[in-house]
Amino acid sequence: MYDAAKLLYNNVSNFARLASTLVHLGEYQAAVDSARKANSTRTWKEVCFACVDGTEFRLAQICGLHIVIHADELEELISYYQDRGYFEELIALLEAALGLERSHGHVHRAGHPLLQIQTAEDEGTPGALLVLRAAEQAHLWAELVFLYDKYEEYDNAVITMMNHPTDAWKEGQFKDIIPKVANVELYYKALQFYLDYKPLLINDLLTVLSPRLDHTRAVSFFSKMTQLQLVIGAVQSHNNRGVNEALNSLLTEEEDFQGLRASIDAYDNFDNISLAQRLEGHELVEFRRIAAYLYKGNHRWTQSVELCKKDRLYKDAMLYAAESKDAELAEKLLQWFLEEGKKECFAACLFASYDLLHPDVVLELAWRHNIMDFAMPYFIQLMREYLTKVDEVAEKVTVDKLEASESQRKTEEEVTEPTPIVFGQQLMLTAGPGAVPPQAGYPAYGYSAPGYSQPPYGYNM
Repeated sequence: MYDAAKLLYNNVSNFARLASTLVHLGEYQAAVDSARKANSTRTWKEVCFACVDGTEFRLAQICGLHIVIHADELEELISYYQDRGYFEELIALLEAALGLERSHGHVHRAGHPLLQIQTAEDEGTPGALLVLRAAEQAHLWAELVFLYDKYEEYDNAVITMMNHPTDAWKEGQFKDIIPKVANVELYYKALQFYLDYKPLLINDLLTVLSPRLDHTRAVSFFSKMTQLQLVIGAVQSHNNRGVNEALNSLLTEEEDFQGLRASIDAYDNFDNISLAQRLEGHELVEFRRIAAYLYKGNHRWTQSVELCKKDRLYKDAMLYAAESKDAELAEKLLQWFLEEGKKECFAACLFASYDLLHPDVVLELAWRHNIMDFAMPYFIQLMREYLTKVDEVAEKVTVDKLEASESQRKTEEEVTEPTPIVFGQQLMLTAGPGAVPPQAGYPAYGYSAPGYSQPPYGYNM
């Protein structure tokens, strides 16, 4: 149904597929125009070969000029013309390609043995292409890869290793060369090669290619290969917004709610609200639950709790209301539980939002609905907490009083303490005669110290 396919591919602007469809319809000029918009080597080759088969050599040459700039594609193009006997058309294509800057060197090397040697000598590598040909003819694949690497033909080196992995592939060498290739399509061919040949090393390859890959396309590639879980860590490790959103969409389509929740928790660089709005209308309750979780993470507490109430996710509703620190939201949830007849949820919510609720509101709700038994554990705990606080305050007041009393007593003792007075070598106190013991050579009563006619300074004996 090529006419219908043409209409649909044109409508969705899928120019690569549109070019393939136009080829089948024999509309070669339109196919070339679509290939120009697609600008893919694969599409150019398909249209070029179709034009050759349809003897539209002018259009085939237009396509061929976009192919010859890739050295790894040139040999297949030449073989296609040669196998069908179109030698003159091939020569015309190669002559036209000589004027292209990017294709000049390898077009010369592919044209004729004399040109091969001359071009190699001009480039300072005498007989280089002949050595490459000889290694290829002798099936010396490892040596051929070495020569390609030396002469900076990295695309051919990678292709050779993938075509002959047993003899030519070496992990370190492959990872060194693959970032240097010019043809981006080889990245995805390399991913397919690793999945087939060395699947356990795919993450190592992704680490090397990650800066150069289109991450969204890479996720789609592994999803189609049903190998997404194998590489999800390497693909998503950079927390790229496009990759995260593409991966979340794929996980939603696959109804993998556990993988989606893990992705959301680990990588936050995506449009949270947009994803929540898509998920809140999902037919599966677990995805609607993730929507409530996303609203909660963006502090949209009311939307989160309302979505939980709609799906009867009582535990999540209680947890989100408690986390919101909004007393009004928690009290509305309490009233909703009573309206739904969920007395046990009412009791559980009292403890989940214990710090937010006003005791008078709880008491009124319990009294009005005659469920004091369900509220009693809350009030027992509340009473215990208040009594504990009162006891702590009373104990603190008692300690403060004792400390104040002790401080006052010490102050009074310091005020009444006798003050010593010293006369010469004699220590006397002002507290009275009993404070000083009788001195040797002096009577116990009466004072008659030598040289003194009366008691000194009003001291009464």
